[in-house]
Amino acid sequence: MSENEKSEPEKYGFVVVSNRLPVDHTLDENGDIKWEHSPGGLVTALEPVMRANDGAWVGWAGQAGLDVDPFENDGINIVPVPLSAEEVQRYYEGFSNDTLWPLYHDVISAPTYHRVWWEAYVKVNQRFAKRAADVAEQGAVVWVQDYQLQLVPKMLREVRPDLTIGFFNHIPFPPLGIFSQLPWREEVLEGLLGADVIGFQRADDASNFSRSVRHLLGYATTRPYIDVPVDDESAPLSRRGRKVRRVLAKQFPISIDSAGYEALSRRPDIQARANEIREGLGNPKTVILGVDRLDYTKGIRHRMKAFGELLSDGRLSVEDATLVQVASPSRERVEAYMALRDEIELTVGRINGDYATMSHTAISYHHHGYPKEEMVALYLAADIMLVTALRDGMNLVAKEYVAVRHDNDGILILSEFAGAADELRSALLVNPHDIGGLKNTIMRAIAMPKRDRVTRMRALRRRVLDNDVAKWSEKFLDALADVRPGHKIAAPPKSSGTGTGSAA
Repeated sequence: MSENEKSEPEKYGFVVVSNRLPVDHTLDENGDIKWEHSPGGLVTALEPVMRANDGAWVGWAGQAGLDVDPFENDGINIVPVPLSAEEVQRYYEGFSNDTLWPLYHDVISAPTYHRVWWEAYVKVNQRFAKRAADVAEQGAVVWVQDYQLQLVPKMLREVRPDLTIGFFNHIPFPPLGIFSQLPWREEVLEGLLGADVIGFQRADDASNFSRSVRHLLGYATTRPYIDVPVDDESAPLSRRGRKVRRVLAKQFPISIDSAGYEALSRRPDIQARANEIREGLGNPKTVILGVDRLDYTKGIRHRMKAFGELLSDGRLSVEDATLVQVASPSRERVEAYMALRDEIELTVGRINGDYATMSHTAISYHHHGYPKEEMVALYLAADIMLVTALRDGMNLVAKEYVAVRHDNDGILILSEFAGAADELRSALLVNPHDIGGLKNTIMRAIAMPKRDRVTRMRALRRRVLDNDVAKWSEKFLDALADVRPGHKIAAPPKSSGTGTGSAA
């Protein structure tokens, strides 16, 4: 075998491209790299599809300067993409998380625009696209994930027009008036339009995208389709008499492995742990739970303000209710996140200082993540799940809480600005900016009769159990298959309901 043949990468018929790989690396006792599975919502959705199709996953290993050859891990073919420390700072922490993230979340925090960040974003997207093109076999399906890689679809199409390309945006897509602020708005739209199918969490997101395309690029849109002009004589004619490639842009709301979460919630050890949690909190009448990444989009300050005012007003006491807030660390090198952490911790300290007793704490605050089993115990222990996101693509925590509540009890208070609000209409929907309304909703949830709680939770559970993460991926891949009839991704075996769920 020649040297060239040895270096030729393996080819795959199904390729997933995301910023992060589905594995994390650690070091063993000898200092050698060891790879560990890192289950999350996306991994849970696509793992069975990957196995059924002998697919490959292209992504960054999570450490600057780490460059390793492709390898197989637990039945999944892993294709790492290296990033330098400078690229992590400019492409990831900079353009992705300090430009796009705040812009796409309604400018809750001001975006920062730097040309060197944009240049790094283009360069890294090119590297991801090249790696995906190298490992995709002729006529393969490539599914690109999320806002860090919005240029990849067009870059892929330019070098591999034989591919069927999908893109899914896991965060909101902003209205035209906000998106237009981005200096590189046309380039991002053109990058996304390289895909055959573009998926969004909500119908509003798909509508925002189509309107931006129509106004900024001048392309014809007939919801849910967009006509992209092409130089291809074999392409169909649009109503305007132009050769076009038709792109589907619509909502595909993501979900969780609901059966896996329910199975965990039925384990006696996890139910016992839920009882321990309540005892450790002093057995208050009501446990209110918030679970979020520590992010300014999650409305953590708003729920703490509402809870603190309820204590101040005398409508609640610490013997009546405890707020448990899990805020897992997030982007701790970004200045806005460091400031948010300081503010939240000061607020927790002030409220606890004012209202805690020797036996009861007002807010039980935890700035770290927990294993999935502990999260399920927390969900079981909580009488009220409080989701106050100011803007959220979906919010899978809301769905996880519902899936766990096989007792048909518990109340979900859900921000109307979370994508999950479109589906979970039997929750108590709130505007988190309306502190008075939020306070009244918390009190309504506390006083709600069990009969009404059960009616609401049953309706929520039907929705979450019927529309799980496997159905989400199936619908998206079916839409991709429609682009190229005769080539369909193999369906995975039906879940046994004992798998693991998405990360909070």
